[in-house]
Amino acid sequence: MKRIYALLCTIVLALSAFADDVTMTVSAPSTVEVGDKFRIQFRVNSQNVTGFSAPDFKGFEVIYGPSTSSQSSFQMVNGHTSQSSSITYTYVILGASAGTFTINSASVQAEGKTVKSKPFTIKVLPAGQGGGQQQSSSQSQRGGASSAYGGGSSSRQSTSSGSIGAKDLFMTATASRTNIYEQEAILLTYKIYTLVNLTQLDGKLPTLDGFQIQEIPLPRNKEFELEQYNGRNYRTVVWSQYVLFPQKSGDLVIPSITYEGVVVTQNRNIDPIDAFFNGTSGLMEIKKTITTPKLTIHVKPLPQKPAGFSSAVGKFDISSSINGTDVMTNDALTLKVSVKGTGNMKLIGTPEIEWPKDFETYDPKVSDNFSLTRNGLTGSKDYEFLAVPRHAGTYTIPAAKFVYFDPSSSQYKTITTQPYTINVKKGKGGEGTSVSNYSGNQQDVKELGQDIRYIKQGSTRLVQKDSQFFGTWKYALGYIIPIVIFILAAIVGRKQLEANANVARSRGRKANKKAIKRLKTASKLLADKKQNDFYDEVLRALWGYIADKLNMPQESLNKDNIATELSGRSVPQEVIDGFIRTLNDCEFARYAPGADANAQMESVYQSAIDIIGKIEEVK
Repeated sequence: MKRIYALLCTIVLALSAFADDVTMTVSAPSTVEVGDKFRIQFRVNSQNVTGFSAPDFKGFEVIYGPSTSSQSSFQMVNGHTSQSSSITYTYVILGASAGTFTINSASVQAEGKTVKSKPFTIKVLPAGQGGGQQQSSSQSQRGGASSAYGGGSSSRQSTSSGSIGAKDLFMTATASRTNIYEQEAILLTYKIYTLVNLTQLDGKLPTLDGFQIQEIPLPRNKEFELEQYNGRNYRTVVWSQYVLFPQKSGDLVIPSITYEGVVVTQNRNIDPIDAFFNGTSGLMEIKKTITTPKLTIHVKPLPQKPAGFSSAVGKFDISSSINGTDVMTNDALTLKVSVKGTGNMKLIGTPEIEWPKDFETYDPKVSDNFSLTRNGLTGSKDYEFLAVPRHAGTYTIPAAKFVYFDPSSSQYKTITTQPYTINVKKGKGGEGTSVSNYSGNQQDVKELGQDIRYIKQGSTRLVQKDSQFFGTWKYALGYIIPIVIFILAAIVGRKQLEANANVARSRGRKANKKAIKRLKTASKLLADKKQNDFYDEVLRALWGYIADKLNMPQESLNKDNIATELSGRSVPQEVIDGFIRTLNDCEFARYAPGADANAQMESVYQSAIDIIGKIEEVK
């Protein structure tokens, strides 16, 4: 029995080995320095190989190789077996001269066919101070601070004990563009250059006035690479990257950031022999402050906005679909509109659909299907509109227009969906009412599907045909009551017209009600712990409230003119500062949440309620 079982396992392993495609992969550094020794490994995922042919290592000196090693593994889990095997050919190579060299494919005969590796390039930097052999560093991040561990010791340390120069360890700050338009995304990159053994680095990006910020997730375990900078070879790694969306025009400053680093270096004041026998370390830690340079971003205002501008800045496309063009009355009709592209996806407005008057419509369902990239938010924003036709006939849903600003061409562009012709037939429930002799708007008809009235039941009072009504008190009331109603309606209507005539005052009175309604929605999102949706709703409440209160278009608002307008309305300075601070706290928490996200959301929500209440108290 055991022999049969072993034979079956051998057959399964053989079949699994032939079932997989045989490939050859290469492991090699991308950058080295003249005089550095490094490994190049060719790995084949099979051991049934013969006739390995190495590439021509032109520009390099082969120190050793090839050495051959093999690996095999066998697993059986719940009766399912799996096997993996490989063979690796290793070379030790020396970078003989500076330049960029291409190493062609290696080949091997595996299971009856020729398998080749992919060509690859290695950049050899001139020998210079610092750098040394390429090394990897394992790094991790804690909360708002960042910490790097490892890095190894360099073969050419340029610093003496206790002395680290400004050119031995520094960080650069670069922006992908410095001349941009409002809402145009830019990439902000912070990069470390080091000649020393950096083991820890703590610091974080401060609040940037005038920007919306989103951090790009980077691997926690970072790999250092060699790079030549100003004639010296440094070990470098991208430490952090952010996508910034400027919210106003002008010269916006990205301030310097101060990082606190820890460097481990050799303590040359201690005899290594004494240190070994006395149990003391020959290494010492040096704290190093690193300051990044300041950047200035020149933000141009958007040109005169055309009608229907969606607040979208970037590159976009639009498409639509409908669930059917032949429907019955009172059946639901679903129109889906998708805006795809790259840009400030979170801030784009809802496309306007011109529905026929006889359609009952509802607010659209909005779905965000975008992700953060180095060029901005990329993906789609999908809108699902629901409408119910109430009357039979043939209707046209015109093409929906979407206007956006393209920074690459400095122009506004208009894209449209396709129009739809809808054929509505009378359903089983009937129509709203017969409209052949109806001259009003069919949408105002409220009795749907009631072609037959109910028969009146109960007792009926009969009156003789020749009975006198003229001259009775009921006849007099028939004149008096309409006159009184007309006078009251005229008085109330006139006051209402006077109140509505002052649009700014009317809008200001409704500002608080709209803000409270939005904050109620934010409260539900807070309870559901939907962090991104919660901060978006609070920001809409604050910006919408202040736009209505000041009777200003929301797109022309910024924190400076908000402060000016509120001050002109005798709002105390501490209340103005509180409102601006609440906006900043909300924007910062939105893109850089703290450790206790729930407490942070509670604080932002309470601040928004308090500051709106204080502004409302000012008469």
